[in-house]
Amino acid sequence: MRNTGLIFKRELRNYFATPVAYVFIAVFLALSGALTFYAGDFLARGRADLQPFFAYHPWLYLLLIPAISMRLWAEERHSGTIELLMTLPVSVAEAVIGKFLAAWAFVALSVGLTFPIWITVNLLGDPDNGAIVTGYLGSLIMAGAFLAIGACLSALTRSQVVAFLLTAVACFLFTVSGTEIVLGLLRGWAPGPLVEAVAGLSFLVHFEAVRQGVIDLRDLVFHVSMIAFWLFATVVAVDLRKAD
Repeated sequence: MRNTGLIFKRELRNYFATPVAYVFIAVFLALSGALTFYAGDFLARGRADLQPFFAYHPWLYLLLIPAISMRLWAEERHSGTIELLMTLPVSVAEAVIGKFLAAWAFVALSVGLTFPIWITVNLLGDPDNGAIVTGYLGSLIMAGAFLAIGACLSALTRSQVVAFLLTAVACFLFTVSGTEIVLGLLRGWAPGPLVEAVAGLSFLVHFEAVRQGVIDLRDLVFHVSMIAFWLFATVVAVDLRKAD
């Protein structure tokens, strides 16, 4: 755990060593506000809640999470620092978890800085703050699943651009797999169990209840399982390709 903590501190510090982190946070906050108050008709709805705010999170993450995860391992391999990292008394699993937690903490900070929107809704009405807290937690867990996918795909390439594109495409497919358009195409030829299995892989499906303040164990298990699976795959990928 000590080595994981050291990697975590190193990576989190590196995020703020360049202006990129501040640009990311500014873009995330600007898009969150614009989508909530304008695209989401926040004021016109006449309801004191953050449903419009959370509804756009999966789509925001499709753009912004790949921008964070693309550098996790692709940059290490491109610059050659992965060899140095692997010579340290740190296991691959410790390095993978440390890097992932640092990226997750950075996303948590970015999401946490949207608190003025939460304050605004309390000034305008009497919202269910418990549901809002659940929505925030659910959003962060979903972001963790996006990041875990991105970490694995970043470990497969030296190019950050390729890592960005692969992550964006993969996360998009996992997001829309439960939409009626996709399921409608599958129902024409696929058996029922396969259609249900594809729907069950959708981030939208598993985030829907959470963003409304309902905690379902199945949704929690889905996101935790996604994080665990993709982090394990990242460990395997880094271990196999660390000498490339």
